[in-house]
Amino acid sequence: MEQHLGFPLETIAIFVGVVAFSVWLDLRLHKDSEDISIPNAVAWSLFWIFLSIAFYFYLKIHHSAEFADLFLAGYILEKSLSVDNLMVFVAIFASFGIKGALQHRILYFGILGAVIFRMLFIAFGTGLFGISTWIEFVFAAIVAWTGWKMLAGVGGDDEIEDYSDHWSVRLTQKLVPIFPRLHGHHFVVSHGHVKTVVEQDSSISVAREAMVYATPMLLCLVCIEVSDIIFAFDSVPAVIAVTREPLLVYSAVIFAILGLRSLYFVLAAAQKYLVHLDKAVAALLFFIAFKLALQASNHIFHWPGWEISANLSLMIILGTLAVGVIASLLLPEKEDAEEGEGAKLEKAEPRREEP
Repeated sequence: MEQHLGFPLETIAIFVGVVAFSVWLDLRLHKDSEDISIPNAVAWSLFWIFLSIAFYFYLKIHHSAEFADLFLAGYILEKSLSVDNLMVFVAIFASFGIKGALQHRILYFGILGAVIFRMLFIAFGTGLFGISTWIEFVFAAIVAWTGWKMLAGVGGDDEIEDYSDHWSVRLTQKLVPIFPRLHGHHFVVSHGHVKTVVEQDSSISVAREAMVYATPMLLCLVCIEVSDIIFAFDSVPAVIAVTREPLLVYSAVIFAILGLRSLYFVLAAAQKYLVHLDKAVAALLFFIAFKLALQASNHIFHWPGWEISANLSLMIILGTLAVGVIASLLLPEKEDAEEGEGAKLEKAEPRREEP
């Protein structure tokens, strides 16, 4: 594109205002420590999707249809890539025995961190594109490798990883002593509280004395943050491949990840039905890698001379995801080990104290 969106103040103000108000509203309506119901999660997922579509039409009316299509393509791509990451969150929560409303609290802080890290990754990624066109080939290789990893993991029978022994958890344990019991919705507990509990229950022990102790809530949050940072290395290059406009990339990513808290509870219930969606997302990543390589080849070698338009990219992304969903509904996998799968996710829940 010869035209550039840049950073129009009106668009930035609307984006920041809508996001800030929506986050405040979400937190206010979910301030009580109650489990998130599926209807509530569906309603909030639709709410965030509606906001994204509204922003798409704003871009289309006030800027251009091409900028709007680029935003929508980036948004849908990030949203679809997030599905795989949310399935990792399912395993992380199972490893720490975190359930219900506590998951919602951890996801809030996890996504807040994701908003900050995405800003840094996008600024760095778009800056790299300005250094050399050859960077596009590097990004294409990263995206293709991510797609290959997803395909290699599809249909595997490996046991769900025990994230309670993740390297990030072990590092946190070296920095902060652990109190091995949930205490309401707290991430840390005081020395006085730990001393009282240990005196009352001799079966509980701590590694060393300290002013504060981390609970399984903090360990779970650290694990989710690290997982999301690693995920950003794969997803951000894919979205930047759609458009190099920083504002479009960031707004697409933020709208996608802010709806993840609610979408998590929907996908946790529906994951067994979307058995072929991973294959569709992997296919999308190979398409994005091809698009990046094609752009780099055109810029460096002036060959083959044709490009994939924003409108065509959007149609391919939507069509591929639709095929994945329809295939999941028409060709469900055999439930040969349904009880075994349930057993994998059933972890011993830590004893939970009332605050």
